[in-house]
Amino acid sequence: MKLTVLVLGAGLLCAIAHAQKFEGLALTPPMGWNSWNKFGCNVSEELIRQIADAMVSSGMKDAGYEYVVIDDCWHGQRDHLGFIHPDAKLFPSGMKALADYIHSKGLKFGIYSCAGYKTCAGRPGSRGHEYQDALKYAEWGVDYLKYDWCNTEGLNAEGAYMTMRDALYAAGRPVVFSICEWGQNKPWFWGPKIGHLWRTTGDIVCKFDTADTRGRWRSWGVLQIIDRTAELRAYAGPGHWNDPDMLQVGNGMSANEDRAHFSMWCMLAAPLMAGNDLRNMSAETLEILTNREVIAIDQDPLGVQGFRYSAKDGLEVWFKPLANDAWAMCVLNRSTTNKQFVFDWKEQKVYDELIRRSPQFDKFAYRVRDLWAKKDIGTTAKPLIAEIPGHDVLMLRLSDPKPVVAGDAAALRGPRTASLRPTPN
Repeated sequence: MKLTVLVLGAGLLCAIAHAQKFEGLALTPPMGWNSWNKFGCNVSEELIRQIADAMVSSGMKDAGYEYVVIDDCWHGQRDHLGFIHPDAKLFPSGMKALADYIHSKGLKFGIYSCAGYKTCAGRPGSRGHEYQDALKYAEWGVDYLKYDWCNTEGLNAEGAYMTMRDALYAAGRPVVFSICEWGQNKPWFWGPKIGHLWRTTGDIVCKFDTADTRGRWRSWGVLQIIDRTAELRAYAGPGHWNDPDMLQVGNGMSANEDRAHFSMWCMLAAPLMAGNDLRNMSAETLEILTNREVIAIDQDPLGVQGFRYSAKDGLEVWFKPLANDAWAMCVLNRSTTNKQFVFDWKEQKVYDELIRRSPQFDKFAYRVRDLWAKKDIGTTAKPLIAEIPGHDVLMLRLSDPKPVVAGDAAALRGPRTASLRPTPN
């Protein structure tokens, strides 16, 4: 008996001594669903099973969504040894049975906790119980942990998240670790060595354009989040992503706004965590969430966050370098009225380190594909002209460069202000 304890203790000490985050996970931004935006504390075993079923039957799983994450309010109480248990009324079969069900669907199981002594909704937090909780998560079969920052008075953020990182690693089950401290302690500086993604702002609200700044440290609209996250592109990449929070697609915005919201999250190389009721969504919402050509921009293996190229009269032009010398381009109309957009490629300077090494680049034109219309619309040899509705986007993929026919306009030349691999300040 004593020998067994000593061996187990030595193994745990060894794991702690070599503690790190699990590598090889989240090489592209995680995709899945989280309960909070739609259901808040109204979670249950029955709901989560139904969501898992809907993720498969709706085609979302086939489009790349894989994590089913229960947010706050699943917690029951800790037992006399300090181990956490789910609320027995809401989750009568227990978390392992629920995880097994989700895994049987070919999906992955995520859960929520908090670095404080209580969660944001007042349930038992993980402070002082990190290693016990990590052991329970491994026992249940958890694949993803969202770790919040409420009730953390006196804690150092980097240290608190490092403690849970070490606990997860010691428990031995690979887990995607989502740092959710709202960007207050600049996690982009220390997050890459601790977690796989980190929140850049406070919680997203279901507004596209908000003038209400009450409590703005906590509640952010889509545009404010875009502006904040745009500044942080140097810190994102495979295995370590800026997280502008979960999606609000299907939760009350217009179709234009949902489309713009989803497109810009893809340009930001953001995690795509749906937050609507998958059991009851419109065909339009489903089409936005499962547009594979747009999702491919987010999931591009190069892993580079897009950048704002220009902004004028309410129109913003964004570019995102992609693998195989391709580009994504998104034109965001931040205004409420339709805008005429003209982009003469030969007059622009869309430049990049990769292109700089190609002296013949100006002799090639890219094929231009409209990703929401799902059709090719020409090449970069001729100016682009489009009308973009208010609070909507034009989203393009530029690929397959071909020699320009003699006499045609020159193709893309390239942004000298943005490099393929951004360097932190």
